Amino acid sequence: MLRKIVDWDEVYENTGNIADGESWPERWVEPSRKFRETMAASGQARLGLAYGAGPRNRLDLFLPEGAPRGLVVFVHGGFWMHLDRSYWSHLAGGPLAHGYAIAMPEYDLCPQVRISEITVQVAAAITLAAGQVAGPIALAGHSAGGHLASRMVCAGAPLTPDVQSRIGKVVSISGIHDLRPLRRIWRADTLRLDESEVLAESPALLDPAPGTRITCWVGAGETSEFRRQSALLANLWLGLGAATEAVEEPDRHHFTVVDGLADPHHPLVRSLLDLDAGPALAAGGQGQAALA
Repeated sequence: MLRKIVDWDEVYENTGNIADGESWPERWVEPSRKFRETMAASGQARLGLAYGAGPRNRLDLFLPEGAPRGLVVFVHGGFWMHLDRSYWSHLAGGPLAHGYAIAMPEYDLCPQVRISEITVQVAAAITLAAGQVAGPIALAGHSAGGHLASRMVCAGAPLTPDVQSRIGKVVSISGIHDLRPLRRIWRADTLRLDESEVLAESPALLDPAPGTRITCWVGAGETSEFRRQSALLANLWLGLGAATEAVEEPDRHHFTVVDGLADPHHPLVRSLLDLDAGPALAAGGQGQAALA
């Protein structure tokens, strides 16, 4: 059966396609505030570290008890247009429980900057965090943040070789990996996308860096385009030498799909930290999974 997208705005719309969707992102505000307060009171939070000159060039770093086993960097979403680091703090709970520090940067937003400039800012944030915490690095990002996390392991990404060599795993959660369709949606003018930008900034159109290991994670209740974009990168990069995995998590939509990061026992955390390295990844292949 032939399929064709006739309403591009609809397939990239999340709030309107989710019951009570307008209640996000406000649902995250209070748990994140309480988490930051608790971590600050215990001396395990370094809030507002500057990685650049701009007022949004800041990150929060949450530290585990004892010496960190490594570093997780979580890059927030918001369609490169909205939100900041304050909405996501509670999601640090899962990696922290396993002894990992977690950095949560924010960045300048479109249309004040282009996506290519955000890429450079995220790389600078990762570099600062990597200087604060030794050991392996795992990257995670949600939606636009999934794009930015996967962009960091593209060949030619704006990271120094020593920092990029420490990245052992990436999990792109509901990531947008091919920017070309976004030229058809109402946000296109704000995103300031032109042909050169989409070609330079789409991970699906770029080669993965040597040794890349990535899981593309998406909610089974998301729109067709978010599910397609997730499977797309895992499929393409498999053919370019990366170890890839595509996971659709049942009973999750675009906003609840990140909730697993707060749970130390959730498969999303275990995947990010490589606690259960599956045979497909160990063999350098692609795993196609739907969680039970």
